[in-house]
Amino acid sequence: MKGSIQKVNKAFPVALTAFTPDIETIYFDGDLSCLERRCVAVVGSRRCTQYGRTVARMIGRRMAENDVTLVSGLAKGIDTAAHLGALEAGGKTVAVLGGGTDTYYPPENKGLQQQIAREGLLLSERWPEYAVKPYDFPKRNRIIAALAESVAVVEAGNRSGALITAECAAEMGKRVYAVPGNITSLYSFGTNKLIRENVTPLILLDDLLIDMGVEPQGICIKERLGKDEQTVFNVIKSGGEITVDEIHHKTNMKPSEINGIIAVLEMKGIIFSSMGKIFVAKF
Repeated sequence: MKGSIQKVNKAFPVALTAFTPDIETIYFDGDLSCLERRCVAVVGSRRCTQYGRTVARMIGRRMAENDVTLVSGLAKGIDTAAHLGALEAGGKTVAVLGGGTDTYYPPENKGLQQQIAREGLLLSERWPEYAVKPYDFPKRNRIIAALAESVAVVEAGNRSGALITAECAAEMGKRVYAVPGNITSLYSFGTNKLIRENVTPLILLDDLLIDMGVEPQGICIKERLGKDEQTVFNVIKSGGEITVDEIHHKTNMKPSEINGIIAVLEMKGIIFSSMGKIFVAKF
């Protein structure tokens, strides 16, 4: 279903009434009931690392597994990964667009935008045929923040638009999380800076749910691991405590690849590291 909702209509999203009083009309394409669920937003840079894409996708899946709607902006990179994660797990996702619901930006996300229209919800404060302009993206970020109870910034450079979303969310009294990143990576400079400024670091994905008062649904660990992740996890489990160098010798995987997998496994809450050693957190 597509159409528009005036603020005077009781179907107008309550969050927009409360936090974006300047919006009189919102245009939509898809299932408005997505907004009746609790919502979490994931934002980040268009230019990102594989680590960032993996984490965003994981968050999208985890929210879907717990009937939480994933909100993002349908941009390249982190936004796209988060939307895909939610859809892959059969969940609901809302894409807040800078342009109209009948225009496609970025063009390569046309298929994803159409899928969200069928299985989730597209929202825009612009009329359907409106062609997006650069200044529209910072404006749409306040809508993303308004719709969500919590906002997770996955990867963001020093001047990333994701930081605008985080600032809007904080001003609205929402919970803001930042995913820790490599301190040598420009892609994580903004997120690490948020942590320095006392934004909550997102160490375990389920913290997003627990802090909302949602009891995470149990997922079999093997179902949550890819082939390489399972290989590394099995080596860690058999060793009790182990180093990256030992994993390298037992798997012949590159240390850089192992470090990336370890970071992902830590985000999943399956392992933890301390003093150069890696341990199993739960089976």
